[in-house]
Amino acid sequence: MAVSNPKVGFVSLGCPKALVDSERILTQLRAEGYDIVPSYDAADVVVVNTCGFIDSAVTESLDAIGEALAENGKVIVTGCLGKRPEQIRAVHPDVLAISGPQDYASVMDAVHVALPQRHDPFIDLMPRRDDEVGVKLTPKHYAYLKISEGCNHRCSFCIIPSMRGDLVSRPVDEVLREAEKLARNGVKELLVISQDTSAYGVDLKYAEREWRGKPYQTRMKALCEGLSELGIWTRLHYVYPYPHVDAIVPLMAEGKLLPYLDIPFQHASPRILKLMKRPGAVDKTLERIVRWRAMCPDITIRSTFIVGFPGETDAEFEQLLDFIDQAELDRVGAFAYSPVEGAAANALPDPVPEEVKRDRLARFMALQAEISEEKLARKVGTMQRVLVDLIDGELAIARSMADAPEIDGLVQIQDGAEAGLKPGDFADVRIMGSDEHDLYALVNDEVD
Repeated sequence: MAVSNPKVGFVSLGCPKALVDSERILTQLRAEGYDIVPSYDAADVVVVNTCGFIDSAVTESLDAIGEALAENGKVIVTGCLGKRPEQIRAVHPDVLAISGPQDYASVMDAVHVALPQRHDPFIDLMPRRDDEVGVKLTPKHYAYLKISEGCNHRCSFCIIPSMRGDLVSRPVDEVLREAEKLARNGVKELLVISQDTSAYGVDLKYAEREWRGKPYQTRMKALCEGLSELGIWTRLHYVYPYPHVDAIVPLMAEGKLLPYLDIPFQHASPRILKLMKRPGAVDKTLERIVRWRAMCPDITIRSTFIVGFPGETDAEFEQLLDFIDQAELDRVGAFAYSPVEGAAANALPDPVPEEVKRDRLARFMALQAEISEEKLARKVGTMQRVLVDLIDGELAIARSMADAPEIDGLVQIQDGAEAGLKPGDFADVRIMGSDEHDLYALVNDEVD
């Protein structure tokens, strides 16, 4: 009688960087003969990959661990919250093992102890095919490409370096080989992620490596030039506004990269930025935005901001609103400041009252909604290249070059199903309408 493979359930929480960690663990589990199952009841053990960046994420992670324990009983914890094992065990003392982010070996060791693998002397000695892609948690047509771990910055509101350590870049040839493999297996869009994409390679002194018979430095621009050889969409996330970012924009103007920059500006007051330990030359930032748009008129700039940071005055908040009004950023996310355990900002004086934070956040988002609605309205009547994510009834739900998955807007193609579109298809559509978030389009725009 055939013996079934041991079965592992998996819960993945947190940001895209944590998602890539989950993909690597799942790939190793599958390579060692474990089956990945979608329910607690079917699993012999459950792995929970946690987030621990802000209080709400900690609560979500602890709740997920508790649910897995209640439903299954055998739980292994990993991820960012795993850097605080005492906090986990204070609430859930019965977890089998705890490890931090990127600690794949410890996760596998814990799985081996809880659920010994069935040895097959033939399969165990077979190498994986060189072109085989591991387990992906994203749709087939796009993938996150993590180029480094950790961060050398010490932003006062952030505890990521204490969880993930200092910057550790992956060699450029390793990244390009992974990207090439993903493209060969049907990925149409790569989303480049890290804690600080602009700093890529500084820890390796920009070491030169070879890919496809050509030398490339382990540096952001060289990496982008290599990725452009694959002929698929490449989107940059988490880019710090260093001067050398200017060298990337011409690649966007030439169509080698998506004309999209995700740059977390965080604020516009030089004093608040200094308290945050962030770059603070706001006037130069506005000048550079103007210059980027001159070089690449189609560029999309997305950013994130924190309102209600400790000590933020009414005047400094107004300064932030003025910046948003002048910069006319395309996509913006904002958060009311929330203390994070272990963050240096917790010790800053003059905390902003919760009611004031909520009011400022509402005002900020209302202004940005007006800007977004006006900018999207300018696209009505234009043709846009889009990538289809899913079919929903008669609609094809797609994204333009200006839209990253899950964080930006959508293009709803009204005749998408009729046109025979499928997830992963590219299409050229005419924009027929817009609102403050999304665009509405037709493949066939002929009017009787």
